[in-house]
Amino acid sequence: MEILFVASEVAPFSKTGGLGDVAGALPRALAARGHAVSVVTPRYGAIDPARHGLKPLHRAIRVRGEATTLWVKPGRAPIYFVEHERLFGGRAGLYGERGADYPDNAERFAYLARAALAIPAALRLRPRIVHVNDWQTGLLPYLLRHEHGHDPALAHARTVFTIHNLAYQGVFPKAAVPVLGLPWDVFRYEAMEFWDRLSFMKAALTFADALTTVSPTYAREILGPEFGAGLDAVLRHRTKDLTGILNGIDTAEWDPTTDRYLPAHFSAEALAGKAACKAALQRELGLPVRADVTLLALVSRLADQKGVDLVAAAFPALLEHDVQVALLGSGDRRYEEAFARAARERPDRIAARIGFDEGLAHRIEAGADVFLMPSRFEPCGLNQMYSLRYGTVPVVRAVGGLEDTVQDYDGWNAGTGFKFEEYSPQALVLAVRRALDVCRDRRAWAGLVRRGMAEDNSWERSAGRYEALYRTLGA
Repeated sequence: MEILFVASEVAPFSKTGGLGDVAGALPRALAARGHAVSVVTPRYGAIDPARHGLKPLHRAIRVRGEATTLWVKPGRAPIYFVEHERLFGGRAGLYGERGADYPDNAERFAYLARAALAIPAALRLRPRIVHVNDWQTGLLPYLLRHEHGHDPALAHARTVFTIHNLAYQGVFPKAAVPVLGLPWDVFRYEAMEFWDRLSFMKAALTFADALTTVSPTYAREILGPEFGAGLDAVLRHRTKDLTGILNGIDTAEWDPTTDRYLPAHFSAEALAGKAACKAALQRELGLPVRADVTLLALVSRLADQKGVDLVAAAFPALLEHDVQVALLGSGDRRYEEAFARAARERPDRIAARIGFDEGLAHRIEAGADVFLMPSRFEPCGLNQMYSLRYGTVPVVRAVGGLEDTVQDYDGWNAGTGFKFEEYSPQALVLAVRRALDVCRDRRAWAGLVRRGMAEDNSWERSAGRYEALYRTLGA
C-alpha cells in the first residue's frame, strides 16, 4: 500500500523525544514489508542539507498560493523536507526556546499540514493512508476532508492519527482560527474548541479516521480523567476507533553484540562483555570499580512525568544499601541541581551527568545492573526496552507502556523486571530492594537477564500491527 507519513520531527535529523525515534524507524520498517512510504517533515534551520545528503527538488509545491521548496533524502522510505525560512529556519529549537513555545507555532504547523497535503499531487503520489503524529499534525485530517475533497491524488486516502503523548495538545487562542484560514464553524465543542481555545490535538481526535497510541495500556488509561488530560470524554466517544500499538526499538542501533559505543560486546549466551562494560562505565564516571556492587541507572528527561522526584526523594533510603547510582539527563532546573548536588556530596556512590550524550546513554544501558523508570505516566517508553535488550533489569512503575513491556518477577523463574504501583518514594525503594535481594542469587538474576534479552521489541513486530490496522481502513 502507499503511505504518507507526516511528523514534526524525524530522527536523526530532528528529535526532542520518542516521536522522532518513531518517525525515523516505523516508515523504514513499513517499507521493509513492501509498502511505498513517503515521509514529510520540516527542514529546521539546524538540518544542513549538505551534511545529511539532502537533494533539492526542482518541482515546488504551493501552500495557500505561496511557492515552497522541498528537499528529499532518498531511500527506501524517502523523506521530504518542507522549506520555509520564516517558519522553520533560523531557530535554535523545534517548538520553542528557554522553556517558552514559539508564539507562531499554530501557523508553523498548520503550514506543515497543508504542505504535506500538497505533496501527493505535485509528486504524483497516491497514498491510501496518511499517517499523522501528535498535535503538530492535528489539523491535517480536517484539511484533507475540507480542502482536498476533490483532489484525485487523495481521493481514497484515510487518516490515522497517533497520540505519542496526550499531555502536549497544541492549544492556541481562538483568534488563531481566521489567521490559519479556518472557518469559524470549527470552533465548537464537537470539533476543535477546547475551553474557549483552539486545540490541534482535539481536531485530530475528532476528524481522523482511526486513532492510535503507543501502548495498549496507555490506550485504556487515557479514557479516564487521571490520564485523559481533559480529552477523555472525546476519546471515550471514539473508543471503537482507538488502538494501542506498542512502539518498537531500533534493534540495529541498540544491539549489544555490535554497538559502536561500547568498550566490549556481549550477548545472552556470552555475558562476560557486560561485566567489562560495567567496569569501564565506573571508571568513566569516576565511581569505584567494583564488580560486586549493584549499579543503578537513570537516563531520562528530568521532568515530573518521568518520576525523577521519586528518585531524588529515595536517595537516602537507596544509599543504605550497597549500591552505586549513574544518572544522565537534563530538563527541569530543580532536578538538575538536586542530582548534581547529590553527586557532589557522595561522589563515591553517585555520578550525575547533566545534559545528553548518546554514547554515554548506550554505555549506561550496557554497564548498569538495574535501570530505574518510576514514571508518573508513560505512553510507551523506550529505555525499558533498551535495558531489556542490554541485560539491565528494569524497575518500573506499572503504567502505560511500562506495564506492557516489563513482566514482574514472580520469585521463581518468570518475569523480566520489577514493578510497583503506588506513586511514592517508598514504593520505588521497596521495588529496588526486591531487585537487590534477587541480585544476590546469581542463578535467579541470570535468568532475569536472559529472559529480558530474549524479548522481541523490534519495529518489525510493531509495523505488522500498523499494517493490519491500515487494512481495516480499506487500504
